[in-house]
Amino acid sequence: MSVFFSFFARLVAHLADLLQPVFHASAAAAAIVLFTALVRLLVHPLARAAARGQKARAALQPRIAELRKKYGTDPNRLQQEVLALHAEEKVSPLSGCLPGLLQLPAFFLLYHLFSSTTIGGETNELLGHRLGAAPLGGRWADALADGGLLGASGLVYLALFAIVAAVAGFNYVRTRRSTAESLAAAAGSGEQVPGLGAVGRVVPLLSFTTLVTVAVVPLAAALYVVTSTTWTAVERVLLQR
Repeated sequence: MSVFFSFFARLVAHLADLLQPVFHASAAAAAIVLFTALVRLLVHPLARAAARGQKARAALQPRIAELRKKYGTDPNRLQQEVLALHAEEKVSPLSGCLPGLLQLPAFFLLYHLFSSTTIGGETNELLGHRLGAAPLGGRWADALADGGLLGASGLVYLALFAIVAAVAGFNYVRTRRSTAESLAAAAGSGEQVPGLGAVGRVVPLLSFTTLVTVAVVPLAAALYVVTSTTWTAVERVLLQR
């Protein structure tokens, strides 16, 4: 495993060297953004398939509502019939999760790389790279301790928080609308389903959990999260047109 981390560290360092004439001291940060874009391009075909699956699942909601009316008193039979319907129409209920799950290894790779003082028995020189005044291996708590909220490092995090908040707000509006439509379809013709109201209130707020992630992980991993989240928001708009 240490050999793999050493290889990845050299890859990031090489990308930073290539980008240094343009981005100067922030070349490693630019390399992370570029790495994130490459990861998202690799999983883009799955994102396209997930978007098609979402549309197909939405089209099935009227039929699922009918199944709920018919088998509402028999939860086990209802589950079997819903799964059979998805299989019949070749629609996977979990297809939308794959793009996000496949990005987790890249996130944890960056998290480990910028949380370790040594890689392959050698000093981790990547920790010396910065985005502006903020070290890529540092966290928001470090920025607050070094200059406070409006210090040089703190301002870097404020910029990231602003981007994440804007994307989360955009996602909140879209998710709230789509969730309301899905729950209305699932409820059928006015049937009351326990927990639907709570789901409709909670699901849209999940967009803002990214703010917590950015605050607690190393800045390099936070950059990955911010770039990937922004990419996802734009990608979904384009795929759902």
